[in-house]
Amino acid sequence: MILILSSDDDVHARHVMHHIAERGHGATLLNLADFPKDAHLIFEAGQSSSRRLLHYRGQTIDLSKVSSVWWRRPQPYGMHPDVTDPVLDNFAIREVDEAIQGLWLTLDADWINIPSRDQDASRKAWQLDVARAAGLTMPRTLITTDPDAARDFAAREGVDRTIYKPFQGSEDAWRETRLLRTEELDKIDAVKYAPVIFQEYIEATCDLRVTVVGDKIFAAAIDSQKTAYRVDFRMDMNVTITPTKLAPKTEAGIRKLMKSLDLTYGAIDFRRRPNGEEVFLEINPAGQWLFVEDQTGQPISKAVADYLIDRSRSDSIPRSNHPMLKAISQTQDAPAVRSDQTAVAR
Repeated sequence: MILILSSDDDVHARHVMHHIAERGHGATLLNLADFPKDAHLIFEAGQSSSRRLLHYRGQTIDLSKVSSVWWRRPQPYGMHPDVTDPVLDNFAIREVDEAIQGLWLTLDADWINIPSRDQDASRKAWQLDVARAAGLTMPRTLITTDPDAARDFAAREGVDRTIYKPFQGSEDAWRETRLLRTEELDKIDAVKYAPVIFQEYIEATCDLRVTVVGDKIFAAAIDSQKTAYRVDFRMDMNVTITPTKLAPKTEAGIRKLMKSLDLTYGAIDFRRRPNGEEVFLEINPAGQWLFVEDQTGQPISKAVADYLIDRSRSDSIPRSNHPMLKAISQTQDAPAVRSDQTAVAR
C-alpha cells in the first residue's frame, strides 16, 4: 500500500496519484489536519502481535500493509472544537504528535523522505555545511542576530552586492530574497529580534532548479535574468524554463549532498555564473516541481510515482535492515552537537 501525507488540495500529490493509477496501483492520501477531530488511530502491542489502524473518512487503513510513504508537506493537526482551553489545546496537540510520530517509526516502509531527515535537511545552516563538504560551490554566508556582524558583512561584500532572506516563508508572511539597499542600513538593528540570512549576491546568467528523485536528477535552467526582478525568480514566473546539463562536478556534489542528508527527494536551487560555475543556494526537501515539469516536459511526477510503486511490495523488509531503523541508528551514532505565484516554486 502507498500512503501520501499531504493536503487535499495539493496539486503535486494529485499528479503523482494520477501516474500511480496509470500503472494500475492505488494510493491513499492522508491529511493530518483531520487528526484527531475527524479521524482515529488504534495501536495495540502485545508479546505476540500488534495492530496499527487508522479510521479515516469512512475507511479503515491497516498500516501494517503500508510499504511506501510520501512525506509530502503534511498539514498541522486539526484539534477538536470541543477543546477551548489553550492550555489543554497545547497539551492535546503534543499528545497527538507524540502518538503519530511514534506510529510512523513502526511502519515497515520506504519513505520519501524519512520525516526526521526531511526536517534536518531543511535547516539552512546545516545544509550549507553539508553542501560545502560535498564539494559544491556556495556563496559567502552570514546567519546572525548581531547588528554589528551584519553591518561588517555588508561592508565587506558591498551594500549592493549583499542579499538577505528569511529562513522560511508562509502565505501570510512571505518574504522574497532581496538585495540590500543603502537606505536599509539604518534598519539593520532589527536583526536582533530574529536571525537573518545574509549572502553575497551571485551574478548569474540564469537560475537552476535541480529536482532529485532517487538516483534521477532533473536539471532545468530558468531564464530569470531577463525579468524586472533578477534577484529572486519566484517574483516573476513568466519566465522560460528549459532542460539543461550540469557540470560533472555539480552532479557529483549533488549525489554526495543527497546521500549525506539521507534524502530521496530534494529540490535544489543554484545560480550559474557567467563563467559557467554553478553555485549552490539551498535545498528544499519538499520543494515544488510542476512549474518546471509544465515547461520542460521532464517526467518528475512520474519519477516520484515510480519510486513509490517500485518500493511498494507485499513482502516485508526485515526489521534489522529497515530504513527508518537505520536512520535512528545513524542519529544515535552521530556527534552530539550538529548544527499563488510566489508559493509555486518553493
